[in-house]
Amino acid sequence: MRSGPLPWIEHPMISEPQDHNTSRSGDDRRNVDEVVSKGPSGALALAATAVVLVLAMWLAFYFLVFLPRG
Repeated sequence: MRSGPLPWIEHPMISEPQDHNTSRSGDDRRNVDEVVSKGPSGALALAATAVVLVLAMWLAFYFLVFLPRG
């Protein structure tokens, strides 16, 4: 049986208001601006890779299973 604290009791819910520290230093803000300015290139690369893999699997299934059966 678990003896430690339960994580869903210890952490506040997402809908509860959070007390965020809004006083960021200039360096932090510049770093965030630099990252955001580069855009979502990683997400686009991941999505493109997934599409290529699905298309390759579909073509392989089509040419290796459907066409040989006639």
